[in-house]
Amino acid sequence: MKQTRFTLITVTLSVLMVFGLSAQALGGETYKMGLSLAITGPTSDAGNPYSKGAEDYVRYVNDEKLLGDDKLVCFIRDDGYKTEVTKRNFEDFLDEGIVFYLNYSTGSTLALKKDFEEEKIPVIPASFHRGNLDGSNYIFLPITSYSSQAIGLAEYIVANHKGSTPKVAMFIHPSAFGRGPVDDVKKAVAAGLPIEVVEVVEHGKDLDNTAMLKRLMSKKVQYIICHTVQPPVATLLKGAQQLGIAAGSYGEAGKLTFMGVHYSGGPDLIALAGSAAENFYWTTSLRLTTAKGEGTDAQLAMAKRYGRDDKLANSQNYTNGVQVVQIAVETIRRAKAKGKKITRQALYEELLGMNGYNAYYPLTTVGPVTYSKTDREGVDTQQLYIAKGGMFIEVGLPFASEWVKKIK
Repeated sequence: MKQTRFTLITVTLSVLMVFGLSAQALGGETYKMGLSLAITGPTSDAGNPYSKGAEDYVRYVNDEKLLGDDKLVCFIRDDGYKTEVTKRNFEDFLDEGIVFYLNYSTGSTLALKKDFEEEKIPVIPASFHRGNLDGSNYIFLPITSYSSQAIGLAEYIVANHKGSTPKVAMFIHPSAFGRGPVDDVKKAVAAGLPIEVVEVVEHGKDLDNTAMLKRLMSKKVQYIICHTVQPPVATLLKGAQQLGIAAGSYGEAGKLTFMGVHYSGGPDLIALAGSAAENFYWTTSLRLTTAKGEGTDAQLAMAKRYGRDDKLANSQNYTNGVQVVQIAVETIRRAKAKGKKITRQALYEELLGMNGYNAYYPLTTVGPVTYSKTDREGVDTQQLYIAKGGMFIEVGLPFASEWVKKIK
């Protein structure tokens, strides 16, 4: 009798184990990522919607089973724009077994560069600083660099300016993030790009830019290229509007035409600056929701599905958060299709092969995402936009900076 009972228990346990294993197999694998960014503190105006875009796209991937029965988990933590907190977050993510990492600031990306190399983990930062790529194998920029964007704006100035050599000032964030493209713009000038960089202004927390604006006007500056986040740019534009020196049309004589790199503009700037943002020229590789199409329609539908308001849904920073997760998911999908086990190395290899016929078209950008061993600068093209009637609209077609090629 004891033998019979033991046999029944053994059979029952075996059946439960088989069913348990089958259920686990049917449930699929779980792939883990980490994202550390400034949800609060400096630059949180960009980091907060960015985090929501990343969060929503992860939910969308799982809800729509874009990875089949496999699941995606993304640990998202606030670092308050503090590098030491970012490092702790990254170390905690490693303990969780992440295979892909999304970083945020320029400062922390530069500081953790050696850590990324040691861990051999693919990293996509929210910082598009070209210097992130120097001495690194594992950092991949999601779109074209700040340098490419700033030089692209300078090229537009040259192509459309009437008169003698245009005088330009740069209005930048007082950090590694802000200073990033300044030297590259100056290199382009030294190589023959016909503009004169009259002054580089590292803004503070002042709410009054009157003295600075008057000084630039006295130096005959006609164009200001901004490379910072939206709040100080909004303050700058409001100041120019009050002084009556903001150009009503591109290159208006005796007035200032304002232009900006990715984080300095977009729909969020209009929300802050109001009518003072009118005629602000801005460039990025992201496609705005004002450009109707399959990708933008899908983004707006996803944001609505997850209860986001219109302001967030139309933010380029929300799009940015979506796009970086899109790249990671596409990398996982490609590795799975080849029967690879999802590891850091497998995903790294897939990123390096994302070029030519294997380029990735996410629909959130104005061009394809391409990478290789010698090019880890994401989308190579950028789109110029102008603020008109309370929205940013496209100016011309997407383009790639020609002068960047000459200084590399």
